[in-house]
Amino acid sequence: MNGGDTITYDKMKSYQLIHQLINLVEELETENQGQDVSIQDFAGFLLSKVGEPAIELNHGELRLAKNESEPLKIAQQLENNIGRLFVFLSRYAKIYIKKTLEETPLQTAEDFTALAILRTHDHLSKSELIGYNLQEKTSGTEVIRRLIAAGLVKQWDDIKDKRSKHIAITKEGKELLYKVFLDMSHASKMITGDLRTAEKFTLQYLLQRLENFHLEHYRNKTITTKDDLKNMAAEINPVQ
Repeated sequence: MNGGDTITYDKMKSYQLIHQLINLVEELETENQGQDVSIQDFAGFLLSKVGEPAIELNHGELRLAKNESEPLKIAQQLENNIGRLFVFLSRYAKIYIKKTLEETPLQTAEDFTALAILRTHDHLSKSELIGYNLQEKTSGTEVIRRLIAAGLVKQWDDIKDKRSKHIAITKEGKELLYKVFLDMSHASKMITGDLRTAEKFTLQYLLQRLENFHLEHYRNKTITTKDDLKNMAAEINPVQ
């Protein structure tokens, strides 16, 4: 093979790679239903495609006793293991966030996220805020009550529907939120732990996919009973 043939062959390999990348971009855009995607989104998506295959961990969960083999086997099934890890990680996150909120009127992570959501809107109805904050009505109403009592949120009657209340963040709420945002970055760094930057992009991509999946079911109220949950779980097919 002469020098010219080598150059042509190298170009062919480059074209093949570019074609593969274009196909992957199209696949990512399809998954995001035509929404704009960033280079960070694509980086996470690409790493999830070319990364090492998932390895089944056989060291087990330290909190589970080893003397019941069948329950232990069920607990260590892939989906069960991921679900359990999500629960534990959410609890770690709450611990760090609670520390961040010390010496502020905010008591819970839900207080913080509710205030952050209001910061991005001129105003919302109470039911809209509770829905955006992914809360049940009772707990969501309690969060709003605390924020109003602390002077961080104001409310007024809906002109068209006196039974409905509108709420908005106050100047004091905006000032507090800015201070908390600065401290919250420390909690966020703790939550992501010692992951490398590339791993964080991959995790962000996968978590966003999961959030999109669950948010659709949440908005459409597709799971209201135990049977709904069972039937929907049976229908799920992973995207290949």
